[in-house]
Amino acid sequence: MTLHLGKGRSLAAALVTSLVLLVLPTATTPATAASPLTVSQAIGQQTGATQTVRGYVVGQPTATSTVVRSGFPNDYALAIADSASQTSTSSMLYVQIPSAFRAQWGLKSNPSLMGKQIDVTGALAAYFSHPGMTGTSAFALSSGGPTDPPPTGGTGPWDSTYYAPAIGKSGTALKSALHDIIDDQTKLSYDAVWTALQDTDQDPNNTSNVIELYTGRSIAKTSNGGGSGQWNREHVFAQSRGGFTTSAGPGTDLHHLRAEDVTVNGTRGNKDFDNGGSAVSGCNDCFTDSDSFEPRDAVKGDVARMLFYMAVRYSGDDGFQDLELSTVSGSPVPRIGDLDILLQWNAADPVDAFEMRRNDRIYSQWQHNRNPFIDHPEWAASIWN
Repeated sequence: MTLHLGKGRSLAAALVTSLVLLVLPTATTPATAASPLTVSQAIGQQTGATQTVRGYVVGQPTATSTVVRSGFPNDYALAIADSASQTSTSSMLYVQIPSAFRAQWGLKSNPSLMGKQIDVTGALAAYFSHPGMTGTSAFALSSGGPTDPPPTGGTGPWDSTYYAPAIGKSGTALKSALHDIIDDQTKLSYDAVWTALQDTDQDPNNTSNVIELYTGRSIAKTSNGGGSGQWNREHVFAQSRGGFTTSAGPGTDLHHLRAEDVTVNGTRGNKDFDNGGSAVSGCNDCFTDSDSFEPRDAVKGDVARMLFYMAVRYSGDDGFQDLELSTVSGSPVPRIGDLDILLQWNAADPVDAFEMRRNDRIYSQWQHNRNPFIDHPEWAASIWN
């Protein structure tokens, strides 16, 4: 009897063992790493669980419904979204930046992170009384770039390939290297610029509209032309100052062509850029005098970086004039200024999501070259200071 029970136990044990062996391979096979959550998924999973979330840096939260996109007050937080052009705070995740990560991932120290796609890991919990992430334990560029990008002179998602010949250079050597990188672009006709601007300058909140550069007004894409109240093609580096026409080349280069109100465009004319003057009608926070034009604060950096691009791209070696920047107002062609002011504007108005998207669209869809001063705004001071 005892022997029978013993045999029974052995048979049961063997059966259990067999079942375990059938199950274990599946249970112990290493699992494939889970894909990061999207921002929208993270917003809907505010459970306190630790997760990795992938999103684009779109600003710094300073209150429940406020995200600033420039003039960042500190390095304590950032907002991410599923689109680099997102402006609705309800579609953003607010990410707390612990002290150990602030020097590398805070927007005050690293404004060029705007528009970059990153992966962040932490607890999905409210921050600023808004869907967020706290106790963040890891940051990384989702493009596979370095996890600790320094604020200046560092590397980013384009550096290992596109900008590789320029990395580590400064001054005239950097300018020359960048010229060689960006000078082989696809050239557009002036008519094609109309279509391209409807893409590059698209209003992120209304895909039927474009955003005018100086006024900031959203206007229907179809309301373009030369009439009052319409938008026209603004050459930020004025044609008459650069000695070029609207044939393919600098006159059709999207990196300095922007949508702008016809009347305001006429007021700007071919003036240098500088601070001061009288208020411009129809253009809030714009000023002008006899020889200069001051755009609104939100796009001063944009203007500077467009002109930096033109001065590097067009160096007189491809049939076009050598475009340069000047510290003297009213300087003869092919110069425009004021360089000292432009450098100040570049520092004061960091790259934002709209500017990054525009650079990406020009690269991927139209000209297949980039504005390096959007990807690396610190390079301007290296070249011209």
